[in-house]
Amino acid sequence: MTVTLSERAAKHVASFIAKRGKGVGVRIGVKTSGCSGMSYKLEFADEAAAEDLVFESHGVKVLVDPKSLPYVDGTELDYAREGLNEGFKFNNPNVKDQCGCGESFNV
Repeated sequence: MTVTLSERAAKHVASFIAKRGKGVGVRIGVKTSGCSGMSYKLEFADEAAAEDLVFESHGVKVLVDPKSLPYVDGTELDYAREGLNEGFKFNNPNVKDQCGCGESFNV
């Protein structure tokens, strides 16, 4: 089981942590929400919780709570620029369906 960052995403996270002056990595999880059932949670983590599973990609730590891992296992978090928009993109092989706006998914 693993969750990874693309090189672009890792550079973006590392840059943001450096600007903040603190942090150990990025925390990824899921919550019940939206019309398809689940949505992603993404936040910068100042410290790892005792129950967190810790993965590392390109020198950046990815923290995942055990309840979320079955839904995000195998996911690669990318940082993409599309036209005027830029942001994180979840490439999750477990997604079977997602809502039209892309805000929620189900597995």
